[in-house]
Amino acid sequence: MRNITDLSPSVVWSFFYEICQIPRPSKKEKLILDYLQSFGRKYNLDTIQDKTGNLVIKKKASAGFENLIPVVLQSHVDMVCEKNSHIVHNFDKDPIKPYIDGDWVKAKGTTLGADNGIGMAYQLALLASEDVKHGPIECLFTVDEETGLTGAFGLESGFLEGKILINLDSEDDGVVFIGCAGGIDTVGQFKAEYDDTPNTVFAFKIWVGGLKGGHSGDDIHKGLGNANKIVTRFLWDITRKIDYKLSGIEGGNLRNAIAREAWAVGVVPFDKKEEVRVLFNIFSAEVEEELRNTEPNLSLKMESVEIPDKVLNENIQNRLLNTLYAMPHGVLAMSMEIPGLVETSTNLASVKIIDGKIFVTTSQRSSVESSKVSAANMVESVLLLGGANVTHSDGYPGWNPNTNSMILDIAVKNYEIRFGTKPEVKAIHAGLECGLFLKKYPNLDMISIGPSIKGAHSPDERVCIKSVLKYWLHLLDLLESIPKN
Repeated sequence: MRNITDLSPSVVWSFFYEICQIPRPSKKEKLILDYLQSFGRKYNLDTIQDKTGNLVIKKKASAGFENLIPVVLQSHVDMVCEKNSHIVHNFDKDPIKPYIDGDWVKAKGTTLGADNGIGMAYQLALLASEDVKHGPIECLFTVDEETGLTGAFGLESGFLEGKILINLDSEDDGVVFIGCAGGIDTVGQFKAEYDDTPNTVFAFKIWVGGLKGGHSGDDIHKGLGNANKIVTRFLWDITRKIDYKLSGIEGGNLRNAIAREAWAVGVVPFDKKEEVRVLFNIFSAEVEEELRNTEPNLSLKMESVEIPDKVLNENIQNRLLNTLYAMPHGVLAMSMEIPGLVETSTNLASVKIIDGKIFVTTSQRSSVESSKVSAANMVESVLLLGGANVTHSDGYPGWNPNTNSMILDIAVKNYEIRFGTKPEVKAIHAGLECGLFLKKYPNLDMISIGPSIKGAHSPDERVCIKSVLKYWLHLLDLLESIPKN
């Protein structure tokens, strides 16, 4: 099997392979930051870290390019840590295992971290190069983008000197992004109150898996299954037919990933054992038929388990299941200005019982600030009806498109010259850090570009080999075409 370091451009893939060896979960980025600082020392480059943890590595211009406008190249250092349930992997310690599969690079059973590891690899390749023509460049590496945009929120005024920023966190070949949605998280908290398990019961576990999952911004419009909604739907239905008591439930993981797996454990009177199995088989067939086009690998399983000591009391069980069933998930509105762009959405991200509390985590996005707030309020209202305590994150702003951007014009022209076709210019429903950068640096001229990455935020994440080379060449063209200051 070929090693990914043999791919072209080898300098980019070699750095990406090194990055894959370094654990870098969100909020646990010390190892990758240490690596970047060591890199800066190795190449005698000015390396500065702010109090939030963000790093800037600066490189002087190539000979003859000293008068070009300074450019900031930006990526984030953390990655989404998702794995298939049967895979043994500790994201705090174990390296990612990339491999080549046809035209793609994937990881063995986990997220690959091409989001945003490929962006980092581009930056390091440019910083290490001796023959690339460029003006003054600053490579900005932000922390904790995936779970709260902490680095972008904490970026200090005066930390950057560049006037143009090229964000390397996009995932669509042939597209230049000039805008993104803003977002906010809404979390409901219930108190888990228990009763003793009744006598003469049958205990079973239902499990939903095999879903594609994916990015709650990029993939929310694709009609993918949400494991939390599927499990809830069955539980809600059988409580209307059988004396069912719920003991435990868990599904999903990260706020910005569509839930791929979920499970629940409960009990029914022993004489209802066969009826439950029949109802589950009917339900499974219905859901598989509904999702046959979007989720061909959907798997629904039921198995008997040891009888639990405790079950949720009837009041909290009903409140929780009614809340989860009523909770909206998916696209709420499409843009009337940009055809095909999701304007507003919400994601039922996870359900977890931790230390006697039930947490329901959701995430809302919109390119319209008032709609973002309204979506969060709608989700809050559902949680309040269920009797939950509700909190919201601080949220982050969207990035309003600037169609008069100078760097946009340069990027479009260079792309057409190099590849013979014009790129699309679009806004994205996913969140990028650019909106927050504009708050600190309102005069920045920005675009976002990147190679084709599919299945981000899921173990199906993969990056297109050819497009990595394509965007390396595009980036080199861009840097050489920056006008004089």
